[in-house]
Amino acid sequence: MWLAQVFAFSGDHNTIGRMLEKELKYKYLDADDFHLESNKEKMRMGIPLTDEDRMPWLESLCCAIKEYLNNKKGLVLGCSALKKEYREILRSGDTSYNWGTYASAVNFILLDAPAEVLSVRVNKRAAEGKHYMPASLLQSQLDLLKIDEPEGVLRVDATLRPQDIVNTILNMDQFQGCFNHDFVESL
Repeated sequence: MWLAQVFAFSGDHNTIGRMLEKELKYKYLDADDFHLESNKEKMRMGIPLTDEDRMPWLESLCCAIKEYLNNKKGLVLGCSALKKEYREILRSGDTSYNWGTYASAVNFILLDAPAEVLSVRVNKRAAEGKHYMPASLLQSQLDLLKIDEPEGVLRVDATLRPQDIVNTILNMDQFQGCFNHDFVESL
């Protein structure tokens, strides 16, 4: 059983998530939609979220993952799971997951781009009214981003064209045979 879990940290995670949703026939969810309104308001005001602020959000994402896995449906989740602890919570949506092993039906891909590129994208989304987080919070998020090599988080160059990013993901050796079409979400 596999779940395509996209760990996305670029301003384009919605674009890539929607493209993967269409290509894989998996459901795409944007983790930002799961934030409490109080968290969104804090971010609008330029106040970084704390671990305590993020916990209900992470728990609701874990529940969504669990629901999709239990119902044998594929899921692509655009999510800024910045810390290993956050990713562990999301991995635990796979009820057979043993904490710390990183062997889970939940897989992570980092859409990797330089801070300057991310800043331009965040500013653009905010100016278009598509996101509540100002670019001033970007550095606080980048400061939290920690990935340990044993986790197996895959990296994709997020400065590529969107279709090239999707193709790269679909052709990664780690995912060959993983995109099981028995886990298809009716869209």
